Amino acid sequence: MIARFWHGRTKSSDAEQYRLYVKETGIRELIGTPGNMGAQIWQQQENDITHIWVVSWWQDYESIKAFAGNDIAVARYYEEDK
Repeated sequence: MIARFWHGRTKSSDAEQYRLYVKETGIRELIGTPGNMGAQIWQQQENDITHIWVVSWWQDYESIKAFAGNDIAVARYYEEDK
């Protein structure tokens, strides 16, 4: 099993909306990718900033590539992220 994580941050006042956005985009696609063994969102408030981590577990590197592309060290972003 391979663990992969992504970290983002937002204003704490936007944290709930941002977490839901991450759930509807990244988490939905992560768990729908063959070879994915699960995913979680972790959240920590630090004053007016909230950190969001997505932790996912994978069967093998090929499974990660199916989701992220050939360079698995690069985060996958969505059009709405702009």
